[in-house]
Amino acid sequence: MNHRSVILPSETSLSGERTQAKAPAPAGQSRLTRRALLAATAGAALAQLSAFAKIRGVELGVTGRAEDFPKADQYGFDYFEPGGSAIAGMTDTAFAAFRDQVKASRIYCQSVITLISNPKLKVVGPDVDLDAVSSYLDSAFDRFKSLGVSVAVWGSAGSRRVPEGYSRDTAWDQIKAFLARAGVIAKAKQIVIGIEPLRKQESNIINTGAEALKLVHEVNHPAVQMIIDYYHLRVENEDPEIVRTAKDHIVHLHFANPTGRRWPHSPDEDPVYGRFFQILKEIDYKGGLSIEGNGTFEADAAASLAFFKNELA
Repeated sequence: MNHRSVILPSETSLSGERTQAKAPAPAGQSRLTRRALLAATAGAALAQLSAFAKIRGVELGVTGRAEDFPKADQYGFDYFEPGGSAIAGMTDTAFAAFRDQVKASRIYCQSVITLISNPKLKVVGPDVDLDAVSSYLDSAFDRFKSLGVSVAVWGSAGSRRVPEGYSRDTAWDQIKAFLARAGVIAKAKQIVIGIEPLRKQESNIINTGAEALKLVHEVNHPAVQMIIDYYHLRVENEDPEIVRTAKDHIVHLHFANPTGRRWPHSPDEDPVYGRFFQILKEIDYKGGLSIEGNGTFEADAAASLAFFKNELA
């Protein structure tokens, strides 16, 4: 995985100290020296910018639409997390343009959210067609890999929704069959699937980290792991200790202030923030942490990055 790290230069370091006046150099030499100085300064600033967000081995990212990618770069995030199904659904021309934009940037797409959104691609229920799902994943993962993706987050509540009156044991077995097959495809593309627990208001199965961990153990495939979304964890009132329990299988994190599902700003917003981040530090978590919530780059990015820097320090 690409890890980038930088500290923004301070105004002091750029403004510098007063220096004694010197005799002017010949015109040609003066222009050359000034040009070299500007190039060196710009290069140093860019190099420092590229590691602005990363803290203690944790890369900070944000979820969003493909058109938001330039803002993630501009506002100092380490990576961007677009929708997987949106990337898969792009025309070849649109995808090529987005891929070129990513490759020309200092950041990359470390992960994708919403792996499956097509209502025809079910993994639970009487109408499951795993051949169709596998065909979709095979082509989608090719696109993801070319963007730098290493984790494909599978929340995708619609794909796993258990129909009313349907056997939950059968649904569980169908999910395992899907993940086993998807894991083979993912491993071949050097991608890991991260099972995402979702609150009951969004999904009627796999609502807690403990359930996701049970799935990981039962599927027992190296390319099938799990993520924790702080917002869903808090809504479900799950003990943050699940992060420690599942530490060997957590490959990614999502985060939002549980009040209003907003970009976080302050340690005072939620009483469990401190404990959650303390556990992350104690297990020495290394990986991506993406904001997934209501907010904007313009109004919230600076405060959110400062929040994470403080909590992870």
